[in-house]
Amino acid sequence: MTLALLTIPLLLLSTLSNMTGKANLLSGMQPSASSLHLGNYLGALVNWVSMQRDFNAFYVIVDLHAITVPQDPQELRTNTRRTAAQYIAAGINPQDSALFVQSHVPAHAELAWVLNCITGFGEASRMTQFKDKSQKAGSDSASVGLFTYPILQAADILLYQPKAVPVGEDQRQHLELTRDLAERFNTRFGQTFTMPEAHVLKETAKIYDLQNPTAKMSKSAQDPKGLVNLMDDDSTIMKKIKSAVTDTDSSIRVDWENKPGVSNLLSIHSSISGESLVSLEERFAGAGYGVLKGEVADVVINAVGPIRDRANDLMSDPTELDNLLASGAEKARKVAEDTLAKVYDRVGFIKAN
Repeated sequence: MTLALLTIPLLLLSTLSNMTGKANLLSGMQPSASSLHLGNYLGALVNWVSMQRDFNAFYVIVDLHAITVPQDPQELRTNTRRTAAQYIAAGINPQDSALFVQSHVPAHAELAWVLNCITGFGEASRMTQFKDKSQKAGSDSASVGLFTYPILQAADILLYQPKAVPVGEDQRQHLELTRDLAERFNTRFGQTFTMPEAHVLKETAKIYDLQNPTAKMSKSAQDPKGLVNLMDDDSTIMKKIKSAVTDTDSSIRVDWENKPGVSNLLSIHSSISGESLVSLEERFAGAGYGVLKGEVADVVINAVGPIRDRANDLMSDPTELDNLLASGAEKARKVAEDTLAKVYDRVGFIKAN
């Protein structure tokens, strides 16, 4: 990867984007853990890699969102770089997309303030993720930042005028708020924002916790053995998969209601190997759970190992990694600042000399 290829002048980048006729797309993840997990990879990153060929893709590491809950500053810096390294190692190409850190583009926070001022307290209160998180931790300990987090997310999206936003079911409500705010601003101040549409990935893999296969794999898992991390070593991955919860019925088939653990293992295998679930059921007929777990572990290790090793290689040279992120931030700022300038003009702010 050579930095020379990443320092194309911004004017040329803008011209090339216009010539392609591609729609803008934005997505991102929080750097709130030292590793992404298998659910992040199969449920999001695999699709992002293919979408960067079809869209003008902006992929962001949302560190402003991360501080809505307490963070250790040094860990946050390290996790931000580690997240970026895993994006690249999984196939995000900084030459084909804008890969950047949210706090490197001040327009995110600046537009969020304007949107805060046209958001009703009641509609912000109805965001289910805030309700869930504040109930778990207690409303007195929940920050105002956590409360207004969906408005910052709306700013993240609207800055880049995307036609498409990849979303899961748990993010649909936030996208609806984004659309409401875009329409409200456009009605009050004139056409400014593109109305973003949900880009629901029909074939996105749903990966569940190995120890609690009725819950999605998540970095907030109660038992770390249920979480396969991209940065886990091979022996750890093998151990976690071999200890995955199954059931007392020895048959190997997809039955999410009665056999969620076995179904999850088959789904993980199929998502990585490309082998159909029907074919896997036929091939493992009469085999024991140990055979299934062993092969799933091998498939996962073969997929995750090169990503982990490439990410560690990138982390060994933080200067080069920071340069890649700086180049991505330049691309992002050009688009974001154009949008913010229109917003500031239309709400009546005096332009700075």
